[in-house]
Amino acid sequence: MADLAPDHKPEQPHKEHTMTKAELVEEVTRVTELPRKESEAVVETIFESIIGALQADDKIEIRGFGSFRTRERRGRTGRNPKTGAKVEVPPKKIPYFKPSKELKDYVNNPRGSAASGGEHHGSAPQSHSD
Repeated sequence: MADLAPDHKPEQPHKEHTMTKAELVEEVTRVTELPRKESEAVVETIFESIIGALQADDKIEIRGFGSFRTRERRGRTGRNPKTGAKVEVPPKKIPYFKPSKELKDYVNNPRGSAASGGEHHGSAPQSHSD
């Protein structure tokens, strides 16, 4: 897994940060050296592909990261919080993400190597000399 938050400091666990889509685009731009417009297209394409697959009731599996799928939520009788009147809530699909064991290991051991059978998924290489 690439280290997508190089400026994140694990010494400050109480300071919460929410990564935005713009920050993901910036990271793609930095790592790939693509122009910003192309990086935006990459990020948008990934999100649109996941959304389209979920709308089609497909499951998305990203090895080493996790899987996305939909779950059915049953219909139920709810209550309007203002009036207390009964309201029928129809059944619906909700998106669900299940993290992989590798992702759980990375989250619980962010700077060390995850238990991945000797295979190291450290930071993305900084140089592009292949």
